[in-house]
Amino acid sequence: MTTQSQESVRSLIPARIDRLPWSPFHTRMVLALGSCWILDGLEITIASNVGEKLSGADRLGISTTAVGLLATVYLIGQVVGALVFGQISDRLGRRKLFFITLAIYFGGSALTALTIGTGAASITFLYLTRFIAGAGIGGEYAAINSAIDELIPAPYRGRTDIIVNGTYWAGAAIAAVIQIPLLSGAISPTWDWRLAFLIGPVLAIVIVVLRRSVPESPRWQIMHGRGAEAEESIRYIEHEVETTTNKHVEPVDESKAIEIRPTPSAGYLTLLRILFREYPGRSTLGATLMITQSFLYNAIFFSYAIVLTHFYLGPDADTSIYYIPFAVGNFLGPLLLGRLFDTIGRRQMISGTYLLAGTLLVITAFLFQAGVLNALTQTIAWCIIFFFASAGASAAYLTVSEIFPMEVRAKAIAVFFAIAQIFGSVAPLIYAVMIGSEDNPSTSGLFWAYILGAVIMIIGGIVAAVLGVAAERKSLEDIATPLSVVRATGVGGVGT
Repeated sequence: MTTQSQESVRSLIPARIDRLPWSPFHTRMVLALGSCWILDGLEITIASNVGEKLSGADRLGISTTAVGLLATVYLIGQVVGALVFGQISDRLGRRKLFFITLAIYFGGSALTALTIGTGAASITFLYLTRFIAGAGIGGEYAAINSAIDELIPAPYRGRTDIIVNGTYWAGAAIAAVIQIPLLSGAISPTWDWRLAFLIGPVLAIVIVVLRRSVPESPRWQIMHGRGAEAEESIRYIEHEVETTTNKHVEPVDESKAIEIRPTPSAGYLTLLRILFREYPGRSTLGATLMITQSFLYNAIFFSYAIVLTHFYLGPDADTSIYYIPFAVGNFLGPLLLGRLFDTIGRRQMISGTYLLAGTLLVITAFLFQAGVLNALTQTIAWCIIFFFASAGASAAYLTVSEIFPMEVRAKAIAVFFAIAQIFGSVAPLIYAVMIGSEDNPSTSGLFWAYILGAVIMIIGGIVAAVLGVAAERKSLEDIATPLSVVRATGVGGVGT
């Protein structure tokens, strides 16, 4: 029940969401919203493998440098999209952004396939479409993670968010499998890369249909003074749960109500004040987790083919098949370990996965230096390392989306995502310099590159062990008090 006075709103909506059992409604919602990560994994994998082929005269014939800038432009688009749409999501709501950001991604990726010619105008068009596609995906991250956290009952929030974030690698695996026949030469070079870029937009059309039944976040509505709309949304959710589970949803005790006074939307200046004045420890935690995982992932992923060709397979080898087990291992980690983040706990599991991934990378470095690895065993080692690293990295996104007040949640996700991407973007360059050229690859350079990545992940694990927040099975309002709360029973969370 929600009652509203001229000055404040008293509501049970957060408690009503958190007491719900898991149901087919929640499964549908996760499939509809979590698909943004599948799109990003699919998009990046296709772009990275198609990109190198665009320099061929039978395709676009653009320079190698121009091809290399495609990933950079897409990354910049993601950062800009996250920051812009993070602000809009906190102001206008989650549901509107579901469709806006997806439409932007659809347009950008579909238009990429229409690039014709190699002139300055054509190259500018190509970069613009990659920027637009990246902006759409970046905006998806901010809106989608906020909505999932706010709609999923507290006992299931951790595993759900982690598994959803891990589906990035399901998208990467799908792309790795599809691109093998697509780029094998059976299709004309004029069309094969265009069809590859159209796979994501086709999937986006399916996602639009799935998202039509996802309601606006009742938490967002009530925090913005939309009591009647929030009541309508929560009743719809409760009805769906009761209908699909054949279980009666019990009423919530009035003692669990919160009283809020809706406040104007907060901007990024307000967010910075909140982050560094009221939550310095949590801000340090979020930034460290995001930066360290981003550095490791960008370093390994973008040097993956370089390591295989320089040290094991030779310059002309096709490395695409090696991406499939790597992607599968990354997906299985969150899928199989996600539940433990709700049962064993956030602090223990996040620090444990970071420390274990770093330690295993150190072991791999010494095995590589000893010369006992080949392409197969090197890939197996990566799969094992990133089985744990993927679960930890997914939990980093979960952390920054649940430990700050609701009014700034999407913007907080956007800021930490942007910070992580900026730091992560230098990792491939550092690794490339340390590995050396194709003609003279440095074994000692790769050894120390591995050690560097391992140390960075271990630092993330230590910070998580010291500053980690015990958010498992707790209501979001108990983890971080909303800025608009007047009174609430048991609500806490303001602190470091």
